[in-house]
Amino acid sequence: MSRSRPPGVSVQREPFGSLPDGRGVERYVLRSGDLEVAVLTYGAVLQSVRAPDAQGAVADVALGYDDLAGYLGDSTYVGAVVGRFANRIAGGRFVLDDAEHVLPQNHGTSCLHGGPEGFHTRLWSGREVPGGVELTLTSPDGDMGFPGALTATVRYVLDDEGLTLTYGATTDRATVVNLTNHAYWNLAGGGSIEDHVLELPAERFVAVDDRLIPTELSPVTGTPLDFRSPTRVGDRLREATAQLRYAQGYDHAWVLDGEGLRRAARVTDPVSGRVLEVLTDQPSVQFYSGNFLDGSVVGRGGRAYRQGDGLCLETQHLPDSPNRPDFPSTTLRPGQTYATRTTFRFGTTGRPALEPASG
Repeated sequence: MSRSRPPGVSVQREPFGSLPDGRGVERYVLRSGDLEVAVLTYGAVLQSVRAPDAQGAVADVALGYDDLAGYLGDSTYVGAVVGRFANRIAGGRFVLDDAEHVLPQNHGTSCLHGGPEGFHTRLWSGREVPGGVELTLTSPDGDMGFPGALTATVRYVLDDEGLTLTYGATTDRATVVNLTNHAYWNLAGGGSIEDHVLELPAERFVAVDDRLIPTELSPVTGTPLDFRSPTRVGDRLREATAQLRYAQGYDHAWVLDGEGLRRAARVTDPVSGRVLEVLTDQPSVQFYSGNFLDGSVVGRGGRAYRQGDGLCLETQHLPDSPNRPDFPSTTLRPGQTYATRTTFRFGTTGRPALEPASG
């Protein structure tokens, strides 16, 4: 039985260059009204998101590269799905079922985003699904030191809710999994994100040491990490506190209240009027203010990406969870299915973001 696309959503597949070994990369373009999303099979990258402002003018609100060469040379995970474990694992090692697993140390002494050859560097297979694309990747046992042969999927679907990313994974051996998308957002379509207004409905954040490894869960009250009320990103960015000094800005996980699909973040650009709402069923959202963008990579339109050119809102489990039994578990065992979803809803202050469907 065939299934038709949701009304008003088109999906177009096109070539996007070839890898050095000759394998072709594809680009899927999803369109619904005046919203357009492009996804690559390389790195499962969210390559472009074109959205209207309050006056109807359309601009790209996600950082990206014009061609495949940009992604092959990228060191900042622009738009990619990162895994097998997003964020940091301290010491590049963890113990699972009494066995120690040693991982690459690609950020100081930590394993960051699954290692230097993590999922962001892999060619995923793509197929069209109603309203979008499903990407699949098989990661062999021992890949970057992680146990178990893992099959991972991510679906990008555009519908009346917005852009929904649905992640799935199965394994043939106990392992750890933590997948997220590393899109950099700039709702103005350019310039600094310091004027963006951010709201994070969280009473606690994950405090870190100078290696950005978790130390404890701390209350946001009285700190520059309190975004429970809408706050300009740049207002406290340069406060002389240890947490901002360690991260050179914001690069922390906020622990979300409640369970199930709920709001993780809301961002507004007061100039364009664009609004981005992020909903997730994950335990936390990592807000990263683009601190390590240093101008060394040239993005879309020949623009060198520098500190503050984009911000990330990475929905995920807490960092270093495999080494923290007090954090929610990231263990996946044979017979279990890793399943999580995140929705990005786009709107404007003059035309509010869509309300979630009832039921």
